[in-house]
Amino acid sequence: MTPARTTLLRNREGHAKVGFSELFFDLVFVFAITQLSHTLLEDLTALGALRTGLLFLGVWWLWIFTSWVTNWLDPDKVPVRVMIFALMFGGLLLSSSLPQAFGERGLAYGLAFAAMQVGRTAFMLWALRGGRNPGNFRNFLRILIWMSISAVFWVLGGLADPESRILWWLAAVAIEYLGPITYFPVPGLGRSSLSDWDVEGAHLSERCGLFIIIALGESILITGATFAKLDWNPTTVAAFCAAFLGSVAMWWIYFDSGAERATHRMLQQTDQTRQARQARNAYTYLHLLIVGGIVVCAVADELVLVHPDHADAAGVAAIIGGPGLYLLGCAWFKWVTNTRAFPPFSHCAGLLLLAALAFASGSLHLSPLILGVSTSAILMIVAAWETMAVRRGSREVAPAAH
Repeated sequence: MTPARTTLLRNREGHAKVGFSELFFDLVFVFAITQLSHTLLEDLTALGALRTGLLFLGVWWLWIFTSWVTNWLDPDKVPVRVMIFALMFGGLLLSSSLPQAFGERGLAYGLAFAAMQVGRTAFMLWALRGGRNPGNFRNFLRILIWMSISAVFWVLGGLADPESRILWWLAAVAIEYLGPITYFPVPGLGRSSLSDWDVEGAHLSERCGLFIIIALGESILITGATFAKLDWNPTTVAAFCAAFLGSVAMWWIYFDSGAERATHRMLQQTDQTRQARQARNAYTYLHLLIVGGIVVCAVADELVLVHPDHADAAGVAAIIGGPGLYLLGCAWFKWVTNTRAFPPFSHCAGLLLLAALAFASGSLHLSPLILGVSTSAILMIVAAWETMAVRRGSREVAPAAH
């Protein structure tokens, strides 16, 4: 065993804290989320939503794969820090190319994405070689092969004309997202096993929580920057307050109990296979809906602020769909990470209220301001409902335990 290689791995005794270099890395994705919001806002059509959604899938996948890698690697080691900073540089290039990814900067996006995915995986192989987990080494060998195949599609898509680029990149995303679900099968190497994914659940949970903060912070920044440029009158003030309260309610829904209870469940899980499955399903995939909902809500908040009196069908879809996507993701996440037989009733009720609001909007032609105030009110109701339900459940369990 070569000490210089194995010392790049984390010491698994105790909780693996999120390093400052990881937080520094996340700053790039503040920029990426902002770019995605502006890109969707500038092309709020079905095609624009498809393109932005495809770019969002790529941005999230880059971030979550890096979070999995730093779950094993020690960010306080110089080689790991250098790798993280190299990824930051690539992420900055990629984020800068997002508005024109389906235009003149498609090749820059494709090359940056491919280089980050392949380069990070190759570094992980070097760090794991001769280490304590040969199963994880074989796992990343399979991942490198899968990433190398998807890299071809990312680059070919960047070289293709804008009309066909989306097909190449859809194929690349499909390859990358199917990998963990199918356990990265490779002829001659077999497929990975969840027992190989020796995940430190509290670290991954904390990383995803911090990304939610990043996305919510981006929403707050857009709201503040937009409001600062407008005339302050009763309409814009009402839209501003509704946007702020909606963001607070979204924070409350995720962080008041759900995030902490999910982390506690991960820490209590002694079966490594089940812990790895929960980490893959709850954090790698389901957080897509949560973060995507926040991005769409940021677009909706700006629409309500700038155009409080009128919005087309796409604008209405964003105003109602953003909170819907967020509640759906949170409900599914809490269902998967808890022992409850059903998703939270508060979240299901919130989704029904949003569906009723969508129906009313079509028949009554409600203004964006009324829709924005209504969606924020619904989110606040869900937050208050779940908080009271959790507190009541805690009071009922405490006497029984006593």
